[in-house]
Amino acid sequence: MKFSKKLVISLTAILVAACAPRDTTHYLSINDALNSPKAKEILNPKIKLYFGKSVKGNVLAEGLISNRKTNASNKTDEDSCQIAFLSAVRQFQDRAESKGATKVSNIVSFYKRKTYSSTTQYECHAGHSISGVALKGDLVK
Repeated sequence: MKFSKKLVISLTAILVAACAPRDTTHYLSINDALNSPKAKEILNPKIKLYFGKSVKGNVLAEGLISNRKTNASNKTDEDSCQIAFLSAVRQFQDRAESKGATKVSNIVSFYKRKTYSSTTQYECHAGHSISGVALKGDLVK
């Protein structure tokens, strides 16, 4: 009787742990993402990108946010994060193009409204089934 009770408790604990939500924070390379084969398919080379720093020019829109998620099932955290990152960057490029801007400046990670500024890394949060990247930036002409 004691054995079966311990077995039930152990199996329940394992099941709860396996089903618990996951939110793993990753800081990944901007250059690796921007130089990936996927980036060449997705990104617009006409719109320049500046991470963690402002550039000179006429600011057309300031503090815009792109919050992109992607399916993480059957992908590594790095792969799903890279897809979400490239999607967020492309959204900025599309906005820039529609407003006549030629640059996206001062791009920072902005997950849950917390700024992480870097010229070399972006922040991504990966779960069991979804990965997400939030960015904030300015459109400049």
